[in-house]
Amino acid sequence: MPNAALHDTKPWDTAVEMTQVSKRFRQKQNGDNVLANLLHPRHKTVDALKEVDLTIRRGEFVAYAGPNGAGKSTTFKLLCGMIGADSGRVRTCGLDPLRQRIPLMRQIGVLFGNRTELWWDHPVLSSFTWKKAVWEIDERTYQEQFALACEMLDLKHFLHTFVRELSLGQRMRADLGMMLMHRPQFILLDEPTLGLDVLAKRRMIDFLKYLNREQGTTILVTSHDLDDLTEMAQRIVMLSAGRIAFDGAPGDLQRRAGDPRRVTVVCGATPALPGCTLLGSQGERHTFAFDPGRVSVSALLSNIARLPGVKDVELSRAPIEGVIAELYRNWREEAPG
Repeated sequence: MPNAALHDTKPWDTAVEMTQVSKRFRQKQNGDNVLANLLHPRHKTVDALKEVDLTIRRGEFVAYAGPNGAGKSTTFKLLCGMIGADSGRVRTCGLDPLRQRIPLMRQIGVLFGNRTELWWDHPVLSSFTWKKAVWEIDERTYQEQFALACEMLDLKHFLHTFVRELSLGQRMRADLGMMLMHRPQFILLDEPTLGLDVLAKRRMIDFLKYLNREQGTTILVTSHDLDDLTEMAQRIVMLSAGRIAFDGAPGDLQRRAGDPRRVTVVCGATPALPGCTLLGSQGERHTFAFDPGRVSVSALLSNIARLPGVKDVELSRAPIEGVIAELYRNWREEAPG
């Protein structure tokens, strides 16, 4: 979102407001000497977040990305009141997550990819009916959300199956469906596509896009699969070493990263290609990186056509994970100490 738009955001139009938020943790450091560890324990201070400013409007679909340890999970825990900030201001749906946690839970839903709220030794349906009773969800809302989840996530085939017997993809879909029974205005999803096969991932992404488009649900999602994030979200926020390093549209991120390409030439000996960098060879397959802004594709293909013994040529874009990794390296080098 452009910075100007952020300043115009009214409190009632805001799902997330983080102002100068910092959070530190103390980590115990163990050495080889067990007695020394007990008598003189050593700790290291880790800055999980450093003066982070983040505003998310209601109705936005935002991807939250970064390497392990960048501060993604810490942000989620702050937003749902599991921990408090050391400094700064945090508001979720206009509420203080620490002091107003119960009313906040009525408005949000949280899903962690490596955890489940489903009852392990009971059929899936039992968890849904339990939530309806405990959360006091009215009948109309429950039936509407239940029907939507069953249709869009294809739950009806395993509603009576014990949770312990579900595949990972089935469990993730059931967890997402149950999370939505009270119709939350804002959902936080931590690695919702983790470990899913292609079909299950496709179903999950389509459903999240539907919720955002048709129900106006605000979504904040993390993933290590950046291709998924760029497909789902309208905006990407990227963390590096506890700070926001990028906040903008996926297209802006691509432009900042440039347009690195790959060319693979299948031939006997490793060829010499002007303006290209050899990334590696496997047998007769030789892969190079090149920048089309410096070496045009037509010039590159002309050079390849003059090589002896060429059997095949493949052109492709660089994997986005590699592009982002390079950006992270640059950001770390530029970051203040």
